[in-house]
Amino acid sequence: MAKRVLLLCGDYMEDSEAMVPFQALQAYGVAVDAACPGKKAGDVCRTSIHEASCHQTYSESRGHNFSLNATFDDIDDFDKYDGLVIPGGRAPEYLSRNVSVLDCVRKFSTSGKPIASICHGQLILAAADTVKGRKCTAYPSLRPVLIAAGAQWVEPETRAACVVDGSIITGVTYKGHPEFIRYFIEALGGKITGSDKRVLFICGDYMEDYEVTVPFQSLQTLGCHVDAVCPKKKAGDSCVTAVHDFEGDQTYSEKPGYHFTLTASYEAIDASSYDALVIPGGRAPEYLALDETVLALVKHFMESRKPVASICHGQQILAAADVLKGRECTSYPAVKLHVVLAGAEWLEPDPIDSCYTDGNLVTGAAWPGHPQFISQLMALLGIHVSF
Repeated sequence: MAKRVLLLCGDYMEDSEAMVPFQALQAYGVAVDAACPGKKAGDVCRTSIHEASCHQTYSESRGHNFSLNATFDDIDDFDKYDGLVIPGGRAPEYLSRNVSVLDCVRKFSTSGKPIASICHGQLILAAADTVKGRKCTAYPSLRPVLIAAGAQWVEPETRAACVVDGSIITGVTYKGHPEFIRYFIEALGGKITGSDKRVLFICGDYMEDYEVTVPFQSLQTLGCHVDAVCPKKKAGDSCVTAVHDFEGDQTYSEKPGYHFTLTASYEAIDASSYDALVIPGGRAPEYLALDETVLALVKHFMESRKPVASICHGQQILAAADVLKGRECTSYPAVKLHVVLAGAEWLEPDPIDSCYTDGNLVTGAAWPGHPQFISQLMALLGIHVSF
């Protein structure tokens, strides 16, 4: 049975904590309405990037602009939703004072429907008086207010910790997304099969943030073993990411993103042990396409007929590896020349969220197409989510 959930949004909600569950759930076949009080479908919410820093608290910078697809004030029946997701960031500070928001949360709580709240989102749960007597975790600075609201505070051992108490799922930060979203899927009655797969990501500095983080955590949520590697870097090192957005200019804008932690050492990987390869976009492919070891890695997966999923500017690497001849392929429009000169049959990305599968190859134009991009890769890997 098809599921529909509500994502409660606000300005300066945490970037990843909004987009990862939004696109991951859609990839799994769940309809997601993203709505914000006082805004309508088509409007945007600004997001914030929160990261651990050398200072006594996290740092903040501007994230992507998040496009809403529903109008909160027009929702007259919350009963049509099967669950609620509340991102963190700074938005909960003011949303927790909104009477309509609190009424919405209480309705979900009273009905016993799953509520998944992360980081600072638990401020809203506390304001709605829905945590009394419930085990709950959150970003550590929320401990006093949650205890005051009657919650049974669970001290997080890591920033990836999650706690489930009945219909309420709470998480500490986006580091815990895989477990957080998996708990929510299970609470919705979902069952994941075929996920015993190993997937490799080729990373590089200034890869697009969404284009690595969303598929990476989406596949982890499903139970896949996912490794991220980068030439000349080892496990535990990080790659800086870029926030590429569409803000009314003639091309995309760029802002600094997160520091993405690599999980394996490039020189130590055994390509034959992986079932699929994912290539994020951004600016990293410009220089990764010059690395002969990267090209050899891509050729291995293509010649072995293993699934390869590449998005946006990632197709620059496919073109340089000479694996596109005769293949149907799309990419970010600016990469069309690379794709065509490499002998591919160009597929126009209209709309920009278009994705296509040709044999073992999945290509997408840009991060708005992640739900299709991830679901098409899941199909090639034989991974299913049923409700």
